[in-house]
Parts: sequence; C-alpha cells; structure tokens
Amino acid sequence: MGKGCPANSCFVYGNRRLGGFHGGNPEDPSFQECIIRWFQYGVFCPVFRLHGDRLPSQKPIGTTGGGQCPSGAANEVWSYGEEAYEIIKDLLHVRERLRPYITGLMKEAHVKGTPPMRPLFYDFHEDEHAWEVDDQYMFGPDILVAPILKEGERSRPVYLPKGADWSNPYSGQSFEGGQQITVDAPLKQIPLFLKNGADLPIVHR
Repeated sequence: MGKGCPANSCFVYGNRRLGGFHGGNPEDPSFQECIIRWFQYGVFCPVFRLHGDRLPSQKPIGTTGGGQCPSGAANEVWSYGEEAYEIIKDLLHVRERLRPYITGLMKEAHVKGTPPMRPLFYDFHEDEHAWEVDDQYMFGPDILVAPILKEGERSRPVYLPKGADWSNPYSGQSFEGGQQITVDAPLKQIPLFLKNGADLPIVHR
C-alpha cells in the first residue's frame, strides 16, 4: 500500500496484528491511510487488536535488562492524527455494536467448526463466479467484506453472489445478487454488504 507501509503490512485474511509489527511511522500520511484501511478490515476479523513496533525508534532508557532495548514510537489509536483517530474511534464502536453477532460466530466455530471468515464459495458454492473471487470474504453468514487493498483507492469492484439480495449499510441501496458493481470507498468507509436485509448495526442510527 505504498511507501508508508511496513514491509509486512500486506492485507492477509486472518492477520490480526493491525498495522504490521515492524515499521510504519504514525506521522506519515501514507501510513495513516494504511492503518485506517487496516482497522476497517480488522473490525471484520475474529480477533481485533493494534500491535506493533513503530518508527522512529526511541533511545534505550537504561543500560541493563529490558532498558537496553530501544522502544518504538507511539502506537495508541490516537497516535495517527486527528482524522485517523476519528475514523478509528468510529470503527471501535462498530466492533462493539457487532459484539452479539461476533459472539454467535465464535460459538458456532467452537461447536461446529464453522469459520467466522470464509471465501464466498463457502456460502455460495453453486455460484461459479464466487469460486474465482479472492479479494472479498464473508464475515459470518450475513456480512460481505470487500477490503481496500491499494493506497489512494476510493472505489472498487465488488461481486455480489447469486442466491441473495444485498444491501449497502451506508446508503441503504439494495442489489440483486449475481452481478459485479463499482462501490464508492471514501477513506472513512470499507465496502460492505448485508445479505437479505440482515439487521446489523454497522451504521449508528
């Protein structure tokens, strides 16, 4: 996602270390965009946490024990600038509102082995095109997630699988499955769709 992202900051499904571990300067606008997009993705992962060793490194505070080690830069959610903080703060609230839904997913994973995150073909195996999509996933049975993977990207194509109707939680628009559409993705939004009118509190009302 550009020069501001650390080398290990690719969006790999299932990665719960938001922002990568090594690298990334909280004051770099490029990394600020990266961390926002990463948080958006992380909301819809089973485990959701910020973790990492940011730049620039700080001088050791001592000469013995752990004090000999340099410390990373600030890495709290408010460390990435005001715009990023406001967006991340809203995402924390989304995650909290989805707690009952996520709890249900984790119980099902425990009892039945059903993966909380799954490729489209898991739920839509009769849709041949769903087997070809590798940059979207379902988070549980009701939320289709289409992460933003490139720096500066403000829209992206999204495939809506056959066999369901899909609604955009931000706009309220509904779409029939079995088609690809272009979806707006301003910095504050990750493209999402809810299946068959699922009533989930993505947007605070």
